[in-house]
Amino acid sequence: MRIAPIDIAHKSFNRKVMGLDPNEVASFLRDLADQMEELIRERNSLKEIARQKDIQLMEYKERDETLKATLATATKMSDQIRIDAEREAKLIIQDSTQKAELVMRDGRDNLKRLYQEIADLKKLRMQFEANMRALCSAHIQMVESSHVSMPDPQINLQHAATVMSAAAPAPTQAAPPAGQQAVASAPSSANARFRNPTA
Repeated sequence: MRIAPIDIAHKSFNRKVMGLDPNEVASFLRDLADQMEELIRERNSLKEIARQKDIQLMEYKERDETLKATLATATKMSDQIRIDAEREAKLIIQDSTQKAELVMRDGRDNLKRLYQEIADLKKLRMQFEANMRALCSAHIQMVESSHVSMPDPQINLQHAATVMSAAAPAPTQAAPPAGQQAVASAPSSANARFRNPTA
């Protein structure tokens, strides 16, 4: 049976001969009831504190679980991000390497092409210079030989007439008209002059 402080405070005992002092017993019971009431209040207060602590502990546990879940998720995300970043970095490096190889290959090809073009231009220049030398040499020879084959422009017309008359045919032959004779004899004498310019 549970005993409340009020039960202690109002508890009455049967009296017997030579019994205890009723006032002293009543005073003791009141003190006991007060102490018991104080203990009950303290117990209730401790229960409330313990309940609040349990609630806080549950909240802390929930927060801890949430933090653990968040940390696990963040760890997974960071691992995934790291893996994705590494894969992307590898792809970028591979792409950059391929592009660099292509650029280097194109550069080498362009350099070879430029060297070939330079060599071709050198050959063309050498050929042009050789042709130009040959052409100049031919022109020089032509100019030099023209003095031998061409008649002297200062030819004496009187001397030419004398040469032409000396080359005329004998009188026994039928003489052509005078104009035709001069025309016929002129080429032969001119040809002779051309063949021998010193005459």
